[in-house]
Amino acid sequence: MPQVPPPKRHPYDQWSPDARALDLVGDKWTLLIVRDLAAGPRRFVELQRVLPGISTEQLRSRLNRMVADGMLTRKRYREVPPRVDYELTPRAKELMPILGELARWGYGWAWSTPRSGERVDIAAIFRLIPGLVKPDGSRGEIEMTVTDGHREGGPTTYTVVLTGDTVELHEQFGADPSCQVSGDTSAWVKAFAPGTDLGALQFSGKRSLADLLIGQLSATALQDAHARSERQIA
Repeated sequence: MPQVPPPKRHPYDQWSPDARALDLVGDKWTLLIVRDLAAGPRRFVELQRVLPGISTEQLRSRLNRMVADGMLTRKRYREVPPRVDYELTPRAKELMPILGELARWGYGWAWSTPRSGERVDIAAIFRLIPGLVKPDGSRGEIEMTVTDGHREGGPTTYTVVLTGDTVELHEQFGADPSCQVSGDTSAWVKAFAPGTDLGALQFSGKRSLADLLIGQLSATALQDAHARSERQIA
C-alpha cells in the first residue's frame, strides 16, 4: 500500500475510496495542474501562464498541498534568480486516464465552439493526449504546432511519440517526426470543435498517422461514440 497522505483541511469524512480520492483531487485547479504537468516539469511562473484565473496565493497553496499529498515533487536549483520545478509523481500520472475519461464526457455533454470570454489555449487539449489517446500498435512521432501560440519567442509545439504500446507527450519539436501538423488557433479550433474541419491545418509527412491521432481527439468522433453508446443503452 502506498503511503496515505495526511487528511485535507476540509475532508469529506467518508470511508469510501471515491471520497478519499476527492479529498486529494476534488479542489478547484488540482486536476488542471495535473493536466498541465503531463508533458513534463514546469516552473511556478509557467503554471501561472497556462492557468489563467488562478491567483498567486491560490497556486502556491495548491502546489504546496499537492506536494504534501505526494502528488508532486518540488526540485530547487541553485540559480539566480531561484528556480523551482514541479513534476508529477507516479501517483498523479495515474490520473491521466481519468482526465481522459472526463474529457470524453465533456465532449459528449458540454462541448461547443468557444464561448465569449473563454481563453482558447489549444495546447491545453494537447496536454490531455496521455489520457485521451489509447495505444493501438501505431509507431511514429507526430509534431503539432500552434503557429500563433502564447509561448514567448515563438509557436507552441508538442510532439506525440507512439511506441506501439505507449503514448508519450513532449513539449518540444520532434527529433525525427513522421508527420507534422500546424495551424493557427482558429484552424485548430475548427479541428477540435463540433464538426471537425481539418481543412485549415497544414500537414506534411505521414498524413494517416496524424489523422489517426486527431481522430482520437476529435469532438465529432467522441460525440459519435457517445451517441452510439446511448443508443446501445436504450
